[in-house]
Amino acid sequence: MPQGKPTYVPDDGLTTAQRRSLPLLMVHTGDGKGKSTAAFGLAMRAWNQGWSVGVFQFVKSAKWRIGEQTVLERLGELHEQTGEGGSVTWHKMGAGWSWSRKSGEETDHAADAAEGWAEVRRALAQERHDLYVLDEFTYPMEWGWVDVAEVVRTLTERPGRQYVVVTGRRAHPDLVEAADLVTEMTKVKHQMDRGQKGQRGIEW
Repeated sequence: MPQGKPTYVPDDGLTTAQRRSLPLLMVHTGDGKGKSTAAFGLAMRAWNQGWSVGVFQFVKSAKWRIGEQTVLERLGELHEQTGEGGSVTWHKMGAGWSWSRKSGEETDHAADAAEGWAEVRRALAQERHDLYVLDEFTYPMEWGWVDVAEVVRTLTERPGRQYVVVTGRRAHPDLVEAADLVTEMTKVKHQMDRGQKGQRGIEW
């Protein structure tokens, strides 16, 4: 896209302005670091534009509070107090990290994911938000906790002007095919490969 110009202009009868305003379904996937980080950066941009932001975390435990949650919720409070930016709603649906699920708890995890997805469906139907961050949602799709065909259909047929970004490794091929924008984070090196654990301010 040289100088921000698209390489292809479809013959769809839309003006440039109309096409530019079409909402996007976005996917951040791959084994590299930064999928959720990029999505939360996108949420901050959306907040700055006055958009309503809904974050739905599907796997991370409710006991963990990541730095982006604190920042975005403070921005939501600022909106309530001054009208600046947009509203922010944060939901945690999961129980446990994606790489360390506890034995014997899969049924509870699956129920949490199904409940979370049901809430996303309701929000989309009611057009509650301008941007939805479905964080680590690829895992419930991969593990069979939600129906992939229904997810893809719901996201592609969502009403109004609602943007959605889905994060997580191993995005389902049907989700990738349906998405408008897909970014794959490729790991080249990671400090954990040499035994160095996550750090405050970097990983959370």
